[in-house]
Amino acid sequence: MRGLRAHRDDELWPYARPGAPALGESLLAHAVSPRYVADALATRIAPYRHSLVPMVVHSVLGGLLMLLGPAQLLTASRRSVRRHRVLGVLFAVTVYASMAGAGLYLARTAPRDAFSGAAFWIVLATILVGTVLSVTFGILAAVAGLPDLHQRWMLLCYGFLLTAPLLRLEWGALPAVLPGLPMTETNRVAIMHLGSLVVFGALLASRARDRRDTVAGLGRSWAPLPVTVAAHLAAAAALTWIVRAFAAYGTAGHRLLTAYLVPYAVAYAVMALGARRAARQDRPWAREEWRLHLVGLCLAPVLSAGAVAVLQHSLGLDRFTALTAGVAMGCGMTAFGATQAVSLRLLYAREVRRRTAPAAAPAT
Repeated sequence: MRGLRAHRDDELWPYARPGAPALGESLLAHAVSPRYVADALATRIAPYRHSLVPMVVHSVLGGLLMLLGPAQLLTASRRSVRRHRVLGVLFAVTVYASMAGAGLYLARTAPRDAFSGAAFWIVLATILVGTVLSVTFGILAAVAGLPDLHQRWMLLCYGFLLTAPLLRLEWGALPAVLPGLPMTETNRVAIMHLGSLVVFGALLASRARDRRDTVAGLGRSWAPLPVTVAAHLAAAAALTWIVRAFAAYGTAGHRLLTAYLVPYAVAYAVMALGARRAARQDRPWAREEWRLHLVGLCLAPVLSAGAVAVLQHSLGLDRFTALTAGVAMGCGMTAFGATQAVSLRLLYAREVRRRTAPAAAPAT
């Protein structure tokens, strides 16, 4: 833990004292190039310096959360209830404190002044809100004695938190695929798929841990064939619009479009295959969750297309920035909505079960 804290502080130290040594920057410079790191550092000094304390709080506590998440999963797997509760309280408090630091940085930084510009600022704000809401819903589910809902929300929360370390990995990996791009552009490529990847990972983890074939009181599907067909038609129209919109921006647009479409296609294929396999195996609850998330994924480009005009006019963004931000935030938002739908689905089944349960026999 001591080493982790030192490493996280070390990454931020150059923003307080230009020229100070930093292990993270040194490793990245060795993996890519010194110019790649120097240019990125120069663009971040001003906004980070005036919010250095909140950023240190956010980064150090974020590193702690990376350790607490797996620890929580381990205590849940081993059914160590007391340890799980104690670590859960620590995890929740740490999430709120870390996100408070991030929120203060965002509040003090104009979107256009953020690293990689307004699109990155908007995506960060979206992730922040998703993280805070998911941990809050997770707490409420735990207090209400709903472990299956608690598990889903906490996995989603941890998925949102993973965007930070995954972004740092992409800083080092993407230049090998897209040589010559500055880190500001690498960020824009990364945000096109990071949100969709982490929420997709949270779904896979939820399905892996929920081995129930069905749920009592499930009843009819909330994603019947007409709903899924309508969602697919809307997705096709929205994706066509997104492809044409990005194509107007040449190489930069095609690069961002590819970064969005490839993970989207993979997530779609896995969800569709999961729903189909569950139907063949007569596992109605697994099929229902897969289909609800599949509908959410289909609606992601629809939400993104609508968000572009809203962002462009409400924040005064240029068309390309609004397009990048709108598309980048879509999958994360609709996955959050799909998790809400799954939660309501389980709560509805529980209510049906309660209402149809036979009345207790009177005491004699």
